[in-house]
Amino acid sequence: MADFNYEDIGLKDYKDCWNYQEKILETVQADKKATHAPSERNRFLLVEHPHVYTLGKSGDEHNLLIHEDFMKKIEATYYKINRGGDITYHGPGQLVGYPIIDLEYYKIGVREYIEKMEDAIIATIGHYGLKGSRKEGATGVWLDAEIPAKSRKICAMGVRVSRYVTMHGFALNVNTDLRYFNYINPCGFVTYGVTSIEKELGRKIDMKEVKELVKEKFNAIY
Repeated sequence: MADFNYEDIGLKDYKDCWNYQEKILETVQADKKATHAPSERNRFLLVEHPHVYTLGKSGDEHNLLIHEDFMKKIEATYYKINRGGDITYHGPGQLVGYPIIDLEYYKIGVREYIEKMEDAIIATIGHYGLKGSRKEGATGVWLDAEIPAKSRKICAMGVRVSRYVTMHGFALNVNTDLRYFNYINPCGFVTYGVTSIEKELGRKIDMKEVKELVKEKFNAIY
């Protein structure tokens, strides 16, 4: 069982949080260099962001469907970032997790790392009676993944790995304002919808409870 150093940083500006991740990543990499061995140092950030759209390094800007003036109107910002994946949205009511860990220490590769994140989120939403799964050809966690007409994403994922140290992570829709997804092709998909735990259950969800579940499930899987 893993012993991650969780840090709940509440509601934080996306760029500030990105800079913070970079500093932590540099610390873990410096530890590896100093010891000439995999680093057991880690940090797992839990955060919500003000409204923001982020585009991964391989993403297509055409998947952002609105112009700058409208973005200001809906009080959203936009960043091109260094994770994998296409465009996604972050905002209040969405739990974002940034594990910053050395994959060499945990003796796993990038694909297995992503699969473990997916497993932890599947277990988290399972607590609420939701059956999540993977979808062929896509990352993240989906509901009704095997039924194209009903498939909807509840958790997006995108990571960057530098010298085996991870940053970025997952975005789980808990009480998310899903209207903001109308202004993008989420993760580059134009035919599939998005959902949240709130939408599926028809009630607001206690974010503190979800955070504790995420900690429990991630600790159990790594």
